Amino acid sequence: MGAAGNGRDTARAIDALRRGWAIRLRAADGAVRLMAVEGADAVTLAGFDPAGRADILISAARAETLKLANQLAAADPGWPVLVERAPWIDADVATAISDPVLDLASPLKGPFRALPLAAPHAARAALRLARLAGILPAFFLMESDGPVEVEVNADAVAAYDDAVHLAIATRARLPVAAGENAEIVAFRSADEPREHVALVMGRRDASAPVIRIHSECLTGDVLGSLKCDCGPQLHEALHQIADAHWGILLYLRQEGRGIGLVNKLRAYALQDQGFDTVDANVRLGFAIDARDFSVAARMLDLLGVKDVRLLTNNPDKVAGLESAGIRVVERLPIILPANPHNERYLATKRDRTGHQL
Repeated sequence: MGAAGNGRDTARAIDALRRGWAIRLRAADGAVRLMAVEGADAVTLAGFDPAGRADILISAARAETLKLANQLAAADPGWPVLVERAPWIDADVATAISDPVLDLASPLKGPFRALPLAAPHAARAALRLARLAGILPAFFLMESDGPVEVEVNADAVAAYDDAVHLAIATRARLPVAAGENAEIVAFRSADEPREHVALVMGRRDASAPVIRIHSECLTGDVLGSLKCDCGPQLHEALHQIADAHWGILLYLRQEGRGIGLVNKLRAYALQDQGFDTVDANVRLGFAIDARDFSVAARMLDLLGVKDVRLLTNNPDKVAGLESAGIRVVERLPIILPANPHNERYLATKRDRTGHQL
């Protein structure tokens, strides 16, 4: 099957999971039939698993909270753990097992027992598929045959959002408040629907442009959230780029550090319960930062840019670009004042993710 077919199957699997439909995921070590816990209810679960025997697949990070992950597995939040389906675990209890936001309101009964995974590579691909779909990484899992909406291969899931598939879709002049001499360039992949954009400002020449890699943040960029510094960073970056000879804002559609809007809001709810941004993401079952900066490198490559002056406080962005072949000739900091709502957020970025504030 070609790349287009693989991408189509993965897209259909993402759509099915978000709708609460069953899929089959195949890997070299076997196949599993899955239904997202988030999309299941009593009726759909009964159709998927009439005998009530489907076990529950969760991440090691979530399993650690349930005292089910060993030390090795817990070191990798994305490692899959299979929870035995006890007779009293219905759709509501499975939801409580899956969603850490509910822990305070719905104390878990237990005890729970972890089972060996017959197809760990397929199970790991399932957790990646959950992140791509923007849902909780938790599934009802069966190894037996049964009806599914779509079948997808783990290799197709791994390749689904590969930056190599990006291409320039269109471009147009776009005067903005920070500078009237600007052009917007849209990038699209044939496989997945999220478009990324670049705003090119100033008069291009042979010098290294000032660039900013900015990940989409609806709450900060649009609604003016005080919980983060995304909106102020975006506007400060635009002005710094406008003040340079020329530069580029790369706006990546990787909401919530790559976990999606709904999961980001779940992380907000966990922060309200006392967890910092790092622990909130991990408790949800995701990496601390699931963004893919090779997307930014691909966009720069398509724009013919090899050397950049990077506006960032995040050393991971420097490393991500350079590992993808873009040379960072200078790192330029973005210094902004804290507010009473985001002081802890900024401290976490400094102390736990190495941001140079």
